[in-house]
Amino acid sequence: MKKSVLIVAILSVFAFSSCKDNAADKVNEENVATAEARDAESGKFAAITFEESQFDFGTIDQGTNVEHVFKFKNTGDAPLMIVNAKSSCGCTIPEYTKEPVAPGATGDMLVKFNGSGQNQVSKTVTLTTNTKEGTETLTIKAFVTPKAGGAAVQ
Repeated sequence: MKKSVLIVAILSVFAFSSCKDNAADKVNEENVATAEARDAESGKFAAITFEESQFDFGTIDQGTNVEHVFKFKNTGDAPLMIVNAKSSCGCTIPEYTKEPVAPGATGDMLVKFNGSGQNQVSKTVTLTTNTKEGTETLTIKAFVTPKAGGAAVQ
């Protein structure tokens, strides 16, 4: 019992004596200023606004390569980054700028479609961005007329 009381007393001495330093004295004012600037910027987001979010190529022949440029503007408060653009199939290839788009600036997203499939075809391109939503979706569609006498290409 005496040993237990002695151990508790020693631990108490260590606990009370180890807190002698004032934590406020250890704060670096430069780090505080950097954190305030970072926190002020954290409320700002990029926002992407497309002139159109879908495009119809109309009627095309099977195997015909077509492309369309989707124009957009960064309507947000921070530089816009398109991290990735992924299509719903290999027949659609998106090309986009890898550079940040400044607030108020414009950019282009080129979408190429190789005319595969037949009849009404609809494909999507999903963009991963640093906008508040995180993703944006574009749609292309076409009516693909099959080649005469040939099997359909999917």
